[in-house]
Amino acid sequence: MKSACTTTTTRLLPLALAITLCSCATRGSSEAVALAKEVEEGSASATLEEGQHIFRYDTFGNETLWTDTLRLHEVVNDKMQPVEALALGLKVDMDKLDKSKFIKNNPLSAGGTRELLRQDAVVGLKATFDENGDIATLGVTCALCHSTVDNAMVPGIGHRLDGWPNRDLDAGAIIAMSPALTDEQKAVYKSWGKGRYDARYNQDKQNGPVVIPPAYGLQGVERITVTGDGDQIAYWNRYAGVTQMGGHGTFTEPRTGVSVTNGTDDRISSKLPALQAYQLSLPAPPAPSEKFNESAAQRGKVLFEGQAGCSNCHSGATFTDAGSRLHAPSEVVSEPEAAGVPSYASRSATKQYRTSPLRGVWQHPPYFHNGSAATLEAVVSTYNTRKSLGLTASEVNDVAEYLKSL
Repeated sequence: MKSACTTTTTRLLPLALAITLCSCATRGSSEAVALAKEVEEGSASATLEEGQHIFRYDTFGNETLWTDTLRLHEVVNDKMQPVEALALGLKVDMDKLDKSKFIKNNPLSAGGTRELLRQDAVVGLKATFDENGDIATLGVTCALCHSTVDNAMVPGIGHRLDGWPNRDLDAGAIIAMSPALTDEQKAVYKSWGKGRYDARYNQDKQNGPVVIPPAYGLQGVERITVTGDGDQIAYWNRYAGVTQMGGHGTFTEPRTGVSVTNGTDDRISSKLPALQAYQLSLPAPPAPSEKFNESAAQRGKVLFEGQAGCSNCHSGATFTDAGSRLHAPSEVVSEPEAAGVPSYASRSATKQYRTSPLRGVWQHPPYFHNGSAATLEAVVSTYNTRKSLGLTASEVNDVAEYLKSL
């Protein structure tokens, strides 16, 4: 039986919050193929448990960026209240949360945020503390952008959902809090908005954020990124780990001229097999029956495979032709029609786009790489208009219902 104290504490946390709330050298293709074969055969020496721990808690030594250079630990330590953290899209893992200690350290002050970090409860953030209880170092993990929670306690606090994109995360606004940035740099970061991130801005100085992608349902999917730069997840894990997260290691890509080395040690390469194995183990979430109309979805499937021609590119079990081809920007309906607006692909290694896989697409609006479609109905309408598919309004709805069922 729960004690009266425990019961009271459990109730106080959501109440208090509710009141105040009113991404050595790039691996070659042969190595990537060998890695994929190991994973598929289940012969990788690394375990899924290791991969999960890396995904959730490993910073690859990037405290040298987030603490030593950007000094974000100072901001979080002194100014960031839990309610502000939630408003920025940071998530709290309720399964790591000691509620009584959190409340004791004042859930309405920066002390509450420090306590959440002491408990490893803030998804994607890792901190160490000095003898005075202040944050000494702060680093980020893969889970910051590619995990969320189910809001089982209150919005932003719940059980982890690894691989689900955190479309609430305002990563740019968080980075812009750094006292080490110029006003011009801060303005760029602040322009991104929630659920969007530009993983090339700090390399090419062009500003064009894309929506944070899911990291689930990738088993059998080739060309992991939206522009198909890497065949395996390990390629992008290295890119993001070094160039975006600031982890210790090296990433080199001759096609884009990017070559970055952080630190004198490599804290990434040995972890790529386990990390990829874990990510490949994450299934796309099945569509809840209440999220779509079954009869309409059945009609939409016929249109998807017929008149609409969607299956010409969204083909096979993974709903993508990325294993056999990429597509020119001129083929992509989400590209801006305005003259002089550069495509995101123009900044990539391939200069092309991959057809996005569709499993679990019901879960992660907005859609297209740039988030230009708020709903799946808007996605189908865009294709209908720009590809002259000739679908009626009800047929557009039926195709959208089918997409919601995947």
